[in-house]
Amino acid sequence: MKAVRIHNYGGQEQLIEENIEKPRPATGQVIVKQHATSINPIDWKLRAGYLQDMVPFEFPVILGWDTAGVVDEVADDVTDFEIGDRVFARPELTNQGTYAEYTAVDAHLLAHIPENLTYQEAAGVPLTTMTAWQCLYDFADIQPGDKVLIHAGAGGVGTMAIQLAKVTGAKVVTTASTHNVEFLYSLGADKVIDYKKQDFDDELEDVDFVLDTLGGEIQERSYKVLKNGGQLASVAAPPDQEQAEAHNVKAGFVWLEPVGEQMRAIAKLLEDKKIKPIVGHHYPLSEQGIRDAHALSETHHAKGKIIIDID
Repeated sequence: MKAVRIHNYGGQEQLIEENIEKPRPATGQVIVKQHATSINPIDWKLRAGYLQDMVPFEFPVILGWDTAGVVDEVADDVTDFEIGDRVFARPELTNQGTYAEYTAVDAHLLAHIPENLTYQEAAGVPLTTMTAWQCLYDFADIQPGDKVLIHAGAGGVGTMAIQLAKVTGAKVVTTASTHNVEFLYSLGADKVIDYKKQDFDDELEDVDFVLDTLGGEIQERSYKVLKNGGQLASVAAPPDQEQAEAHNVKAGFVWLEPVGEQMRAIAKLLEDKKIKPIVGHHYPLSEQGIRDAHALSETHHAKGKIIIDID
């Protein structure tokens, strides 16, 4: 099968297209013939070696951890899925990811793709939406009426976090550049702060929960807008606990763990049209396609999800 792998840490030139053996299902697994996958910041952070202490992979590595496609093979002990089922998932974080024509996935992590979604739309859902879910619900347990600040609302996690928070009944504030302001209002945001014209920490106070997707000074300034006893979850960098204690804030770093039950709950929300995937960019499964997709992701200015079309 065709796959794009890395054999060393480094720049985009490390992404090499190769022909490798198709995987076989281990116990509890299915093989998915992929129609699409997507790019997430963890992909290029791992490629560059930034996360090698946290995730010590053996080379060669197939990056990518979103899958959408059709079940091609099933292990003998798998009963919930059959050959031909349309499925999507965020697989376990292994060195055999999804920049390939086929990928192996633990069956308990899979969900059926709703009929109202294309494979490309489905591929943009799992990692970002489950990340938003675990920040909003597992970490913070947001409630109706809570004031929620979501940084970088036009990104992959941001677009889904806005929608999930609105489904919950929260009041949602988000940040964006000028050209994305109206787009985020269309997703349901109650207030969009144009960071090119306004400082969010001058505009807000008494926020119940902050979802930090940027880290650095944005994370540090976020403490100023939180109410006493508020909460901050970061997917960018572990928060400083001394700062959090000084502001009487619960702050933590959320590292996504795939959960099949959450994936299936997300599928139901998509089926009921309570949330929708936001696809902003398409690239082919090829050496140059993946390199170009990484380059875009590294700018931090992609709108919605970057999709890799496989079939």
